[in-house]
Amino acid sequence: MRAEIISVGTELLLGHIVNTNAAYLSKKLALLGIDLYYQTTIGDNPARLVSALKQAFSRSDIVFTTGGLGPTVDDITLSSICSATFKEFTFNKKIEKCIARHFRKRGLKKMPRDAARQAYIPRGACWFENNVGTAPGTLIEHGEKIIFALPGPPRELIPIFEKNVIPYLKKKGLTGKWIIKTKTIKIVGLVEAEVNKIVKDLLSAGPATTLGIYVHLGEVDLKITSKAKDGKAVEREIKKLEKEIRKRLGKYIYGVDSESLEYVVGKMLAGKRPKGVPSTAIKNIGREGKKTLAIAESCTGGLIANRITNVSGSSKYFKMGIVAYSNEAKVNLLGVSKGKIKKYGAVSKQVALDMAKGVKRLSKADVGLGITGIAGPKGATGKKPIGLVYIAVAGDKIKTVKKCLFIGSREEIKLQASTAALDLLRKIGTVPEGDCPYFSNS
Repeated sequence: MRAEIISVGTELLLGHIVNTNAAYLSKKLALLGIDLYYQTTIGDNPARLVSALKQAFSRSDIVFTTGGLGPTVDDITLSSICSATFKEFTFNKKIEKCIARHFRKRGLKKMPRDAARQAYIPRGACWFENNVGTAPGTLIEHGEKIIFALPGPPRELIPIFEKNVIPYLKKKGLTGKWIIKTKTIKIVGLVEAEVNKIVKDLLSAGPATTLGIYVHLGEVDLKITSKAKDGKAVEREIKKLEKEIRKRLGKYIYGVDSESLEYVVGKMLAGKRPKGVPSTAIKNIGREGKKTLAIAESCTGGLIANRITNVSGSSKYFKMGIVAYSNEAKVNLLGVSKGKIKKYGAVSKQVALDMAKGVKRLSKADVGLGITGIAGPKGATGKKPIGLVYIAVAGDKIKTVKKCLFIGSREEIKLQASTAALDLLRKIGTVPEGDCPYFSNS
């Protein structure tokens, strides 16, 4: 089966919203063995959308539209589908009741008048209830072609696709014989050129299995993609290549797929040992079992604490976060000596370590992390350039300070610094004290 995605919304064309729906649907269709040949983005223009739909019918078996199902006049997806398929609109009272129930749950006794527009669907279409928002998903059959009109917000689209669309495709035998699966190996501490040098010969592993390099700020992903006629064969090929990658990159791999660096650090603090955590790292933090963390941030302004607390359950191991931005706060809250600040400067390994010790002492946590630096674009001196950051970790058995130098905008330097700090926690005590130039975004 050949599929096509048409994403609807001027906001997508203008770059106001990132099109994550297309990425999600692409991955899901690959797992279902459905070939995806085309993706199109159309603004809120009925004539262009009708034209795109007719073109899709000429070359694809299944068409997915996303967005344009709301209650406003610029939500033109279903009316355009009616024009392209020569179907009439019809009002569905059951959909209206579902929409009214949604507003009652939000404490509104009366449904807004415009919301009822979402109860109109093409005649003969099936619909899928939206348990998160108001616009239902819609299934329209047009001759031998199938159209799925799905809501734009990902939190609405994904549940409808998982609960309704996938079962329909499987029941109708529309899924393919070939299965395509991707596994992402997540790397931190090496830049793209270094990763490429290590795995260069594996990049042409194909044709059935391929390896690609994808770069994020401060991180590198290796994506293994394999295609076979059954899931077990796909898994075997992926595991075979993953084993070789782990053999070569070892300590630089922190996780796979959706695992974030903060998630892996959280697991470590919770007393578990994910694959991306060296065995000695847990022992170096302190007492056996679960550990607790406290953070003192200056240049990152609370970003590390934010990332840590983005992980569900982090309250079990995260005790405190302090943004000690001024020298006074460093002295009064964390006990950093005025003498050290005067002698070495606020951006120094001595101050970073005192910040880590201070927040550990204040919170009575097992490990304290301190970070101070120059995020720019001002504040640099001849000896201390923009992007200079010191990160310190203090545990019962270990004290480590790393000097890092990042390049980029203020926001980019802050993000890279937070990543480096989390990575230092992940490898606590397993790397020597000193510089870490490999964190540089070069």
